Amino acid sequence: MAKAVLMQGNEAAVEGAIVAGMRFFAGYPITPSTEIAEQSALRLPQVGGKFIQMEDELASVAAVLGASAAGMKAMTATSGPGFSLMQENIGYAAMAEIPCVIVDVQRAGPSTGLATSPAQGDYMQARWGTHGDHPVIVLSPSSVLETYTLIIRAFNLAEKYRTPVIFLMDEIVGHLREGVELPKAGDLIINRRKMSFHDGANKQCYFVPEGEYVPAMKPFGQGERYNITGLAHDQSGFPTNDHAIAGRLIGRLLDKVNRNVDNIVRVEEYAMDDAETAVICFGGTARAAMSAVLEARAAGRKVGMFRPITVWPFPEKQLRARLPQLKSILMVEHNYGQMLLEVQRIVGGAVPVDFLGRIDGTVIPPTDILEKLEEREAKQHAQ
Repeated sequence: MAKAVLMQGNEAAVEGAIVAGMRFFAGYPITPSTEIAEQSALRLPQVGGKFIQMEDELASVAAVLGASAAGMKAMTATSGPGFSLMQENIGYAAMAEIPCVIVDVQRAGPSTGLATSPAQGDYMQARWGTHGDHPVIVLSPSSVLETYTLIIRAFNLAEKYRTPVIFLMDEIVGHLREGVELPKAGDLIINRRKMSFHDGANKQCYFVPEGEYVPAMKPFGQGERYNITGLAHDQSGFPTNDHAIAGRLIGRLLDKVNRNVDNIVRVEEYAMDDAETAVICFGGTARAAMSAVLEARAAGRKVGMFRPITVWPFPEKQLRARLPQLKSILMVEHNYGQMLLEVQRIVGGAVPVDFLGRIDGTVIPPTDILEKLEEREAKQHAQ
């Protein structure tokens, strides 16, 4: 029987992570993600895990990488300012192929901004925040239940592809409290990392068989010793200045995500089968978008909702498949147009793309979305 509980989004992130196998959390309190640290401090000792409050966000993600390299599933959580501080080590994790989950509960910015107010202004930072070409997987939940189940998927993806996975929440979802029925543990899929053990000094710790993209991982915590570096490296893990080897390495890092997009990307579509207008949204904005779509449908208008769950890689194939039926798109997000840029790139002018954003720390109500839809409808009739 499913377990019915009253749960907050931030709490669901911790409970789902523990079910996924998270046994180490290092973090630094920051609104609106602090409850994740608090709940981790309470719950991890109960399941044999470790919680450490670090001196700042740089140290937090560094500790997470060390724990993961030693063989533990590890996570940290932060908000915008702390997420900025983590970027260098996120790049290190991508290059060294250390799996981990970084939760970013977004708040209004820039700088310290409006610490308790909702926003989705970290979308582009989640993809491009660290330097250089690097693989990125970013997931964004829209409800408490989805936070619970999706963070399990975040750990699964991190372990499967040996990469950091960013869990892009927002204040709306993080502080939302609602009744949910948690799935039974037996119904959940939990991935374990692929392990490799080799004796001898010359260990090929980044060896990848032909046709594969992800090397098995060697655990420091079980007596294995090998070199880990953020520099371009060969299969032994030691730095190299050989451009051919470096090129193959970076290409493989990108390919392990790009060539598995169909296995990584998830999208929610509601009432899209006959939709002529698509409301595109993500994360906490989906609540208002869904309400607006339901009201528009009740009024006889062919409106649907298209919500990327995997926001990076963006569900390009799924959106392109809908373009022939659409007459217009409305992008709704709590920023000044970040996912909008990706939508415009994919649409390429095939249909009009309108935008509704907000950057003042308040939420977008369904009435504003409906008003925007009516404006587009009026323009189409005028033409």
